[in-house]
Amino acid sequence: MRDIPRTTDELAHDRTYMAWGRSVMALERTLMAWIRTSLSMIGFGFAIFKFIQIMLHQGRPVGAERELVLCFRLLGLGLLIIAIIQFQKAMTKIRQFSGQKPQFSLSLVGAIGVLTAGLITALNLFFGFGGF
Repeated sequence: MRDIPRTTDELAHDRTYMAWGRSVMALERTLMAWIRTSLSMIGFGFAIFKFIQIMLHQGRPVGAERELVLCFRLLGLGLLIIAIIQFQKAMTKIRQFSGQKPQFSLSLVGAIGVLTAGLITALNLFFGFGGF
């Protein structure tokens, strides 16, 4: 059997559709990289907290140590908030240009989960909620 050659319009449509998919995947990868960076910053704040606890043999860091830990946590949360906003704006722009609705974003759900957990830890540092 012989394949029927495709028209240039069909080929252009397929290439455009594939480019749209690659753009969405690139946005997802970028958001996941920001999640990783934010988690590193928040985790580094925890590591500093524990290190200072061990070095000072105290229950909670005070003064400048506490502010340094809070700075890393808030930096990680701020980066994640900016990344989520950037992701949403870029996805809106892709929706406008392509007319297609991207699939459900699992990386966005992960980013919101990390943001929620980070906010809980920041509130814990401020107000002493929980057993952290």
